[in-house]
Amino acid sequence: MSSTSYKSHTSSQFNAELEDVRQRVLSMGGLVEQQIVDATRALVEGDGVLAAETVENDYKVNRFEVTIDEDCSGILARRQPTASDLRLVYAIIKTITDLERIGDEAARVARMAGDLASQDRVSSPIHEVCHLSRHVSQMVRDTLDAFARMDAEAAVAVAREDISVDREYEALIRQCMTLIMEDPRTIRRVMDIIWAVRALERIGDHARNIAEYIVYFVKGKDVRHVGLEEMEREVKQER
Repeated sequence: MSSTSYKSHTSSQFNAELEDVRQRVLSMGGLVEQQIVDATRALVEGDGVLAAETVENDYKVNRFEVTIDEDCSGILARRQPTASDLRLVYAIIKTITDLERIGDEAARVARMAGDLASQDRVSSPIHEVCHLSRHVSQMVRDTLDAFARMDAEAAVAVAREDISVDREYEALIRQCMTLIMEDPRTIRRVMDIIWAVRALERIGDHARNIAEYIVYFVKGKDVRHVGLEEMEREVKQER
């Protein structure tokens, strides 16, 4: 099935509705990506003001989710789509849910940044956290690009990248626990970092979820809760 089959309707109005919703999903994705960048910058620079602004801006992400969800409900009621069109609407609804949760996780990082800004800057793996943040930000960016093109192979590449994010997360947790054991005075600061790192790892999970919805739309196969190898086989398989 062509990834742009939703554009082949005889109803130009239906085409326009689907394209409008798709574009707003991408705008929502761009906003959550900026939330990740701002939250990480606040964490690294100890910028409490930016951290507070990032938390406050989460309402914009929530508003996107509500309005897009309402529009999708309207499309389902008016158009009663079938086959690939129904899968597209379903994929969009699921995608905005994960984007909203990415926004929540970015806000959580920002809250940890705000708390850290009020503490003494003792030894902590801030730069390693920054690297993890860049990694998951790239995952989100790549996922949005795959969504824009409905590219199943690019979606699989995102899912594959989540394995590297998990390994980086585990290494950071071990480093944090070592710091706590070596100097108990760092407990409060390191625990805030652990919560921030956990939030970043969750962002990677949500990016993978969106990649799975892309595969569902393109291939018509639900690849949630399956291994990466099986996901790759489904994408390579001709329908």
